[in-house]
Amino acid sequence: MKTVVLKITDAAKDIEQIKESAKCIDAGGLVVFPTETVYGIACRVEKDSLARLDELKQRDADKRYSLHIGSKDKLQDFVPRLSPPTKKLVKNAWPGPVTIVFEISDEDIGQLEKKLGLETVKLLYKDKTIGIRCPENAVGCELLDLCSFPVVAPSANLAGKEPASDGLQAVKQLDGLVDMVLDAGPCKYEKSSSVVKISSGRIEVLRQGVYSAEQIRKMLTVNIIFVCTGNTCRSPMAEGFAKKQLAQKLGCNIDQLEQMGYKIASSGVMAMNGIGASAESIMFCSTKGVDIAGHKSRRLDAEMLQEADYIFAMSLGHKNDIIRICPEAAERCVLLEAQGGISDPIGAGYEVYKTCGMTIEKAVKKRISELFK
Repeated sequence: MKTVVLKITDAAKDIEQIKESAKCIDAGGLVVFPTETVYGIACRVEKDSLARLDELKQRDADKRYSLHIGSKDKLQDFVPRLSPPTKKLVKNAWPGPVTIVFEISDEDIGQLEKKLGLETVKLLYKDKTIGIRCPENAVGCELLDLCSFPVVAPSANLAGKEPASDGLQAVKQLDGLVDMVLDAGPCKYEKSSSVVKISSGRIEVLRQGVYSAEQIRKMLTVNIIFVCTGNTCRSPMAEGFAKKQLAQKLGCNIDQLEQMGYKIASSGVMAMNGIGASAESIMFCSTKGVDIAGHKSRRLDAEMLQEADYIFAMSLGHKNDIIRICPEAAERCVLLEAQGGISDPIGAGYEVYKTCGMTIEKAVKKRISELFK
């Protein structure tokens, strides 16, 4: 078989050649194309095409290849629901050198079978998971967008050989084994993508590639902060209730929340650092199974607000202070209780704290549920 090599210098100028390559993939051919990491072998998700790819890669037919999409907007077609950490990772890492392995529910698998077809789902998903890449390379994205069917793309190399990081290396390894090679020169990183698996049980970096495990963690961790005045009454109670409710939602222990991709904190716009929570706040929270006895107050600063994905203020005054400290935080800041502010119980008796705590608990439950919509 003769492999056609097409030199690509610009995605827009060479669009006709890219269209020709997409037609080849749709017809069942194998096309080598560039990404920002290494070159890949594009293959239509169809039984005969995948059998040919398996033979070339010397892979077991029971294994699955990663789906490649030209735009992250297409993710919804294959993964109907995303957790907050997954949404954040997709936002921060795509398009880019990260492969994400998503866990899919039984309910969603059933819907996908109706939407994509039973055969396609069988070929793409395994054990209710799917790996997906959204490359950054303009030529690769254009090619994927032009294909009429889902496309998988393992690295362009033979078993036991290094993945090709430029067109010449790809031709050297795969000449006569693939239909076409889109030679767009060297890849940006010349290194494999990082691979992260996100499931209901945990987040696991399966392979450190362009990004380290620490960088991946930072990209996906959802930071939530509750803000009041002194950080001894209202915001510590909100922090405690949020941790409890989120842990229940995820089916994990509170001390596992960071492993699951969530960091919850509280602070005060006029707080003195290191002060414990008020006795009444500790007492009320304990009646709800929430332990805030070890809490120490922290004064709010711009760095905390810059890192936060969700900022919940106890009053309009606190919201205004937050925006004054960090103007760019305005779009991420809302009142915890949407209907109005939550009054400060400091200096009052336990019954006032109890009423305040019950209001906070209810508001926090609503806000946590909103994260998963």
